[in-house]
Amino acid sequence: MNQESRLWQWISHTVLTLFSLACLLPFVLLVTSSLTDENSIIKDGYSLFPKLWSGQAYAYIWDQSSMIFNAYGITVFVTVVGTTVSLLITAMFAYPLSRRDLPGGSLIAFLLFFSVLFNGGLVPSYLIYTQIFDIKNTVAALIIPGLLMNGFMVLMMRTFFMTTIPAPVLESASIDGASEFTMFLKIVIPLSLPIMATIGLMQGLMYWNDWNNGLIYLTDPKLFSLQNVLNRLMSDIEFLSTNSSLSSRLNTNPVQLPSESFRMAIAVISIIPVMIAYPFFQKYFVKGMTIGAVKG
Repeated sequence: MNQESRLWQWISHTVLTLFSLACLLPFVLLVTSSLTDENSIIKDGYSLFPKLWSGQAYAYIWDQSSMIFNAYGITVFVTVVGTTVSLLITAMFAYPLSRRDLPGGSLIAFLLFFSVLFNGGLVPSYLIYTQIFDIKNTVAALIIPGLLMNGFMVLMMRTFFMTTIPAPVLESASIDGASEFTMFLKIVIPLSLPIMATIGLMQGLMYWNDWNNGLIYLTDPKLFSLQNVLNRLMSDIEFLSTNSSLSSRLNTNPVQLPSESFRMAIAVISIIPVMIAYPFFQKYFVKGMTIGAVKG
């Protein structure tokens, strides 16, 4: 390697390292802000090196630990079950659409694409899910609305099937007597791990971060997901902070309520499980996105 190549490699590594550190800085700021004293945030703003440290926000969360642990359990259950079933439904919908000999395939694909651009709106969705599916105040309210159906992910998986699964392999399996379900289960799925991991990660993040379904379909706090519980705690703090008379009756000093640091602490405890899971899916995620979007 000549001197010019080494210099270019050194510059490239330096730039990429600085860029990586720049991407890491917001998370570091998030953590330090969650550990900053509330009065220090109000006075000096957010800082990587706060003058006063405090764990008051996490202490407040710990006081609500029973509620939060229950919400964590519900969120993990909903994320695992919802992602698994959603992947199965998406794959079973996308695979027939990827077959060019599917009767009426063009019409079904058009209706699917139409659903990506337009939807019935909140009121019809609420009436269908509560009066027909009867999911109000059930855990299913956090799962079913995310299953039926994300057309964009179906189209992404269909594109992957059409451009990546070799047609001769399916034809030879069909000649050997394999049924469509056998080909789907034993050939298509094993060859589609990149796109399955990609869509699984996207669906998992959707379920993990979802708070809208809980807000619309749930009124029982015992069924709240993590996002709904944290949102309610944040609303309680803001309410007490703006109602000094009520705070005085509850022997709570509104100035001491960790509203800003608590908001950051909420983000920290919400994002840590995602950060732990993401490295296991990263290589499949990148490969699936590049194959599904570029190869033609």
